[in-house]
Amino acid sequence: MTSTKIWTAGMVVIGDEILSGRTQDKNVAQLAKWLNVQGIRLAEVRVVSDDEAAIVEAVNTLRARNDYLFTTGGIGPTHDDITVDAISVALGVDVVVHPKAKAVLEAYYADKGGVTEARLRMARVPDGAELIENRMSGAPGIRRGNIFIMAGVPHIMAGMLDALTGTLEGGAPLISETLGCWTAESEVANLLGEVVKAYPDCQIGSYPFFREGRVGANFVIRCTDAEQLARCVGELSTKLDAAGYPVTPGGIALR
Repeated sequence: MTSTKIWTAGMVVIGDEILSGRTQDKNVAQLAKWLNVQGIRLAEVRVVSDDEAAIVEAVNTLRARNDYLFTTGGIGPTHDDITVDAISVALGVDVVVHPKAKAVLEAYYADKGGVTEARLRMARVPDGAELIENRMSGAPGIRRGNIFIMAGVPHIMAGMLDALTGTLEGGAPLISETLGCWTAESEVANLLGEVVKAYPDCQIGSYPFFREGRVGANFVIRCTDAEQLARCVGELSTKLDAAGYPVTPGGIALR
């Protein structure tokens, strides 16, 4: 039986390269989509630098008010990869070398120069942690309770998420439909409010845009119940049409 509880996750994106703009983060969208399929909503995201105090504060804050916490970045072999150290501090546990992680790295690097001191850093985990399989580059992800410590490289993180698929408890997946209109948000704000009030189990996100010299908006309706979603979409579509704003099912393409 599907739980009615709304399961949430927080995310801490770690890395000076993200904050400086040198690297564009792709993991937020990737994680949000994956979590939705698991019946978990990504509730909040924080981006922090490679600074122990900043990581500790973010981890402790977000893990306390969400069911799950995911971190990305900072688990490689270099001196500034301090995520494991910082999370260990946040949890009040020691950093240890996980024997299975060490064995995985030894096998992976057997024909690549062997396990160096730097590479061995990728076998370090907060004491009591489990491993998340990484088929792409050997170095595993880490799970410690409700905290998941993931790679920052998107395709490696994708593999780690694949290994976690179906292992987390969650609720009903959030499903959505999109309607588009050539109208300013302000013109239909009251109309949107009426529909939201009539369907409290649904969420309506309004996303304005300017294209071809005109103002428009796409409305994304989300709900865990397919029947409620269909009713909400139907009523919103009817009201918009009646107000003189013809609806484009699926939304208006922005390019």
